[in-house]
Amino acid sequence: MSARDRILAKLRAAPAQPLTSPDASITAHYASLPRTAKDKLAQEFAEKITAWHAEVHTVPRSQWVEKARAIVAEKGIATLLYAPATAHGKALAASGIAGLKAYDRPIEAWKQEMFDGIDAAITGTRGAIAETGTMILWPDADEPRLMSLVPPIHIALVDADAILPTLYDAITAQGWSKGLPTNALLVTGPSKTADIQQTLAYGAHGPKELIVLLLTGEAQ
Repeated sequence: MSARDRILAKLRAAPAQPLTSPDASITAHYASLPRTAKDKLAQEFAEKITAWHAEVHTVPRSQWVEKARAIVAEKGIATLLYAPATAHGKALAASGIAGLKAYDRPIEAWKQEMFDGIDAAITGTRGAIAETGTMILWPDADEPRLMSLVPPIHIALVDADAILPTLYDAITAQGWSKGLPTNALLVTGPSKTADIQQTLAYGAHGPKELIVLLLTGEAQ
């Protein structure tokens, strides 16, 4: 057994350490802060994440697949990666959208194709944070984190009812102290970086385009 294997074995064997809930002083502090009204959270989130160069489309929940189809055609996306075991993945598979590619095998079996042959990926989210325009992604075996990190275009589904005012609200309302995935992701806009001269560049370490489908109530 290599040193790497021994280290990984120890990590896997270690008992999980539950997170502690915020103490009373932290709870009191956040309770004293002003909160965006619930009916304004989706608007605030959309404005903030748009300011970070994301593209936002507000769409009724029953029509998001057709909007995704339109985006695929508009962007010239030839290969769209999706998670077949998820509810949104099953809806996509039934839609007949051309170029769908299921993430249905270990990455080691098709790493080269993943990095060189996928134009875009579509994922769900756990919710979002209005204050900063941030999406919460909760990767798992069905929808691995590589889906939102590798393809040049990331399409994300955000349900308006799952948008919370602040990160603190997300942590407490969603029960993060009960357990976290191996890699929880907070995504605010497409990938970006800046050199020593502070010249901002997009797409250097991940998707250069982020498209958000903001799911709302049914059309009137």
